[in-house]
Amino acid sequence: MTTTAHSQVVQKQFGEQASAYLSSAVHAQGAEFALLQAELAGHAGARVLDLGCGAGHVSFHVAPLAAEVVAYDLSQQMLDVVAAAAADRGLGNIGTVRGAAEHLPFAEGEFDFVFSRYSAHHWSDLGLALREVRRVLKPGGVAAFIDILSPGAPLLDTYLQSVEVLRDTSHVRDYSAGEWLRQVSEAGLHTRSTSRQRLRLEYRSWVERMRTPEVMRAAILELQRSMGDEVREYFEIEADGSFSTDVLVLWAER
Repeated sequence: MTTTAHSQVVQKQFGEQASAYLSSAVHAQGAEFALLQAELAGHAGARVLDLGCGAGHVSFHVAPLAAEVVAYDLSQQMLDVVAAAAADRGLGNIGTVRGAAEHLPFAEGEFDFVFSRYSAHHWSDLGLALREVRRVLKPGGVAAFIDILSPGAPLLDTYLQSVEVLRDTSHVRDYSAGEWLRQVSEAGLHTRSTSRQRLRLEYRSWVERMRTPEVMRAAILELQRSMGDEVREYFEIEADGSFSTDVLVLWAER
């Protein structure tokens, strides 16, 4: 699939579900928001890029601590949701810009911080996007990447990628910790720290949020039932399809 074709899939998938992501508990809640806020403490003049902002939850949490936040996403419908919600919340320092992570329409060194949460697994070229992040960060600038983490083991990885793309055809890849560290280093960024969290996904809301077709939902459930104990135990798969997965929080600096 070409990059253009993939971008069209992403826009279709998320444009139709933009409002659902604003109210999604998985996206609206998370311990990582406190980490992002703590990083901004004492940087009231900072300019922040929320890369792959989705419905804007990162932007809403960090805007009160920053001078300006740019919410950036490929989906105009998502950006419309962000703009409306920011206005409702009185967050006048949030602006929106549309585009792809691989081609940021910003000058070199424009941002003090780049934060990205649950977006990177949709990017068509992680390495190119990370090089763009480095370019738009100021020297000494900080980036945080929060995303679903592949366990790395071949069997577990194959299962995770399979259920992800069945649920959402805009999915590209959940990367392992090793893949993240290599790509970040090759992009010219320095990894400051990494940590791992566990995320519980309730099956029904997980598939309904993406309006996953019934045939795909049935395939996910059948795949779960067919997997061996190693997979079922690692992902803590329940009878209703709910499961747990790993999340990586990676801090990097230019």
